[in-house]
Amino acid sequence: MRVSDFFDRGWRLAPAATAFVMDDRRFSYAEAGELSCRIAQTLLDHGFDRGSKVAVLSPNDPLAMICVLGLWRAGCTWVPLNAANPAADTINLISRFDCELVLFHSSQRPLIEELLAADTSVRKAVCFDEDLTAWLEDRPATDPEPPHLPEDVVAIMPTGGTTGPSKGAMITHRSISVAFAHMLMAFHYPEGDPIVNLAAAPLTHTAGFLSMPTLARGGTVVLLAKPAPDVLADAIEQHRVTELFLPPTVIYRLLELPGLAERDLSSLRYLLYGAAPMSTAKLRRALEVFGPVLMGGYGQVEAFASISYLRPEEHFVDGRIGPDERLSSVGRPFPLIKVRIFDEKGHECGPGEAGEICVQGDLVMAGYYRNEEATASTIVDGWLRTGDVGHLDHEGFLHITDRKKDVIISGGFNVYPAEVEKVLLSHSAVQDCAVVGAPHPDWGEAVTAVVELVPGSTVDGDELIALCRAELGPVRSPKKIDFLDTLPRSPAGKVLRRKIRAPYWTGMKQKI
Repeated sequence: MRVSDFFDRGWRLAPAATAFVMDDRRFSYAEAGELSCRIAQTLLDHGFDRGSKVAVLSPNDPLAMICVLGLWRAGCTWVPLNAANPAADTINLISRFDCELVLFHSSQRPLIEELLAADTSVRKAVCFDEDLTAWLEDRPATDPEPPHLPEDVVAIMPTGGTTGPSKGAMITHRSISVAFAHMLMAFHYPEGDPIVNLAAAPLTHTAGFLSMPTLARGGTVVLLAKPAPDVLADAIEQHRVTELFLPPTVIYRLLELPGLAERDLSSLRYLLYGAAPMSTAKLRRALEVFGPVLMGGYGQVEAFASISYLRPEEHFVDGRIGPDERLSSVGRPFPLIKVRIFDEKGHECGPGEAGEICVQGDLVMAGYYRNEEATASTIVDGWLRTGDVGHLDHEGFLHITDRKKDVIISGGFNVYPAEVEKVLLSHSAVQDCAVVGAPHPDWGEAVTAVVELVPGSTVDGDELIALCRAELGPVRSPKKIDFLDTLPRSPAGKVLRRKIRAPYWTGMKQKI
């Protein structure tokens, strides 16, 4: 399978049906498909073919996704760029990933001018919402179907850089096809039922790829510029949305939307959450508000978005919302991969024993672009070492304790930030939080929490520390609570722990 074959299946099923909607713009499958074919023909005529790196720089826009379909048809490699990233970071990625062409939205023109003045490999930049028609000329709307191999790289995905400089994970036709197969297994629809995917998160991240299984079924993808809570609720009602992906932070904000209980959200069948840990307390509330539609997901760019999933019905036990032990899991592994837990010596751990989560199968990336050292340390003996610490329980549910690099060593004891954050997030006044290690002369690192409050709520640090001590004891509890109006996050919504940690380590050798 080529990646574009998934879209083409929907095109054959319903050529006149609506593939993409954004505001007052609509593209049928035939319109989107034919335009993507013309883009592919143009790319090939200009010498951008198998393996050429093509970046797309745009906010959420249907034309951006159609451009991606076009470059896939030509055999090119997509480099996703998030328009919310700083200009310097974007130019750095374009340079490091050897991009030859940039297809961009007119809102990004100042950055493109800066890019073209820099010393990079970019040969051309085309503004797709202003200059695309002229660039395409009268090229035919037929799929060129150049030769391809399953191992050809279809995307170089930036790893996000939440713990350091972003690497480029090489995703192949084979690996992304496995991810799409997993998603098609997870989202069940009776024959003939409407399927409407709401792409509210950036298309350059999980939302873009999650839209492809929808398109393979002939469904409709509705795009939003930003996931503001009121806009989300409006879109679900207006378009009768059946599925969407949101990071936990956005779900927390949606739960605080005034009048949410009066909204008609009954069309929702799947509200997928992931990309960061979710508070079990807030997950319980979400299940009460939205009903049995929540689906947890765990994945990485390196094993794209589909290592395990917690099905909607698995959030419940004997007809009631399940205990924290179930809700804190990320579900069972998907069928087309192997998941094992290995200790520091490489021995497989038994049920309940913590170690590093490792993944094997066709889902795993081909490696990091031009970074053999990082590839060799990440894929060992055929196993992707995720860097996540966790365990499998006796029922086969996977639990993530924390990132290996985030473990705090305080007085010789390992403290996992996620377990402290879980307790903090159980307080009704806490919107989000991050726990880091700050330098301490006696303990090495002191457990320190940085908290973002629910708008209009108040709580003091002593109360939160007391809550943690009651649940976790003195060793794992924060020694200090700091408050921020807004936690620093990546464009994908992940809390940037390194930015939170950095001020505490200024002038010292920082733990990275």
